[in-house]
Amino acid sequence: MTNTEPLGRRERKKAATRKNISDVATMMFLERGFDNVSIREVADAADVSPTTVFAHFPQKEALVFDEDDEQRDRLVGAVRDRPDGTTINRAIRDFYTAEVGANIDEHGNDVTRIFLAFLNETPALRDYAAKMWLRHEDALSDAIADELGVPEPTPEIRVYSRFVLQMQLLVNENDDQLGILDAGFTVLENGWAPVEARIVESNGR
Repeated sequence: MTNTEPLGRRERKKAATRKNISDVATMMFLERGFDNVSIREVADAADVSPTTVFAHFPQKEALVFDEDDEQRDRLVGAVRDRPDGTTINRAIRDFYTAEVGANIDEHGNDVTRIFLAFLNETPALRDYAAKMWLRHEDALSDAIADELGVPEPTPEIRVYSRFVLQMQLLVNENDDQLGILDAGFTVLENGWAPVEARIVESNGR
């Protein structure tokens, strides 16, 4: 009989530690402000060493975003695993909508609004979030190219990927998240010209 750990146990423990550190840090940042909390204070509150914190999070801003890699994988999965007959645009739109809904379901609408306000009012976190989402651009472009059967992303695919990722940032900056999603993907699906024509017509110009 051996003492080999069950497959995945170590990974699950690391993930739980990472999530606990992020949750503790986020609550402290919300209560006291991002700049007023040190890494050592986070480590003490999470009952780990500062070295452990840095092992999971390379910089302080990353403490608030504990699912960076997972978000990238889910985004790419939304494209690769979309149901037959579903366009890439629709698949990503559904993915974003589900993410917004899941966040509200888990934390409640009020807490979600408080967190987004905190995020948008903290320059270091706002900048980190922008860079985080744009880091996914290559992965998303590659997935779309592969799904469309081309050897590498075309300029159009790269532009589309950038627009899609920038839209997520815009969603985070607005209270009407679903409204922004609807507007953004409508423009991506149909183009700007019909929107411009409708606005001009409604204004009697």
